[in-house]
Amino acid sequence: MGLNSGYGIGSLKPGVCTSTTRPAAPYVGQMIFETDTDKVKVYLSAGWSDGTQHITPISIEYLVVAGGGGSGYRVGGGGGAGGYRNSTGTETSGRNSSTESVLSVTGSFTVTVGAGGAAGTVGGPGNTGGGTAASGSNSVLSTITSTGGGAGGGLQGAGATGGSGGGASFFIASSAAGTTAQGFDGGQAANECGGGGGGGGAVGANGGVYAGGAGRGGNGGAGLYSSINNTSTARSGGGGGGYGLGSSGGVGGGGAGSGAGTGTNGTVNTGGGAGGSGDMANGGNGGSGIVILRYANTFPDLTSVGAGLTYTQTTFGSYKVYTFTAGKGTGTV
Repeated sequence: MGLNSGYGIGSLKPGVCTSTTRPAAPYVGQMIFETDTDKVKVYLSAGWSDGTQHITPISIEYLVVAGGGGSGYRVGGGGGAGGYRNSTGTETSGRNSSTESVLSVTGSFTVTVGAGGAAGTVGGPGNTGGGTAASGSNSVLSTITSTGGGAGGGLQGAGATGGSGGGASFFIASSAAGTTAQGFDGGQAANECGGGGGGGGAVGANGGVYAGGAGRGGNGGAGLYSSINNTSTARSGGGGGGYGLGSSGGVGGGGAGSGAGTGTNGTVNTGGGAGGSGDMANGGNGGSGIVILRYANTFPDLTSVGAGLTYTQTTFGSYKVYTFTAGKGTGTV
């Protein structure tokens, strides 16, 4: 018979239905495509086959860093760094933990880049009012969530728990804890000096270290390095504690603690915590986070990337690399 007789190539096109609207009287060998399951099924003597989902999973290596915590006002503790989760090669993940497993993705997935936490501000009679500092926001890649860095303590609040914990202030001297496999604890305050915020790779130092008779805030905890995009870069550093001689922010975007003025902001797209403030001064803002993913260049580019996301695409070696620096949305492979 000719190909146009009804039994040729054109007859191989399956019927289109859903899993609840299959043919009522199927014949053996009948083929259907279910739009709600994305499966092709064939009717056998024992019933419909299980079908095969025709999507190839893609193994994605990722670095997901949350927003860093803001720092408190009036001798503020340093903001904690944003939580740090890493599945790249054999690199270290947060809190000096082992590399995480790669992410297997099919279809669409969500990306969220966490914002840095806002600074605590002075205000009210005698500068006793004002706003407390805010913790950073979470960053997300599909099922992977990194926790925002804890806010540094200030006049009205203790350091907050988070991806890494916020440092303590002179007024509330206890520090805050970090999150398992994401970041370290903040430092304690002493001798009127704030503690450093915890980092992805180290605890925030305690305040009150004297140098030549002057107090010093605790240095921020160090962050961690990754070469997921072929450039070794430190991220997730804690903010330094405030007052006295000030302090250093942790490597990886942590803001420096101020001796007398406003706390230094954490660096954007590092998840760095803000540096603590001096007396009668505002805190600093935490640095925003970042989401970086890479996968084999044998797979296609991302499509349908949400308009709310800011990103760049690069390649190196056998990888496609996507770096998301702001926003929230979805992408599809």
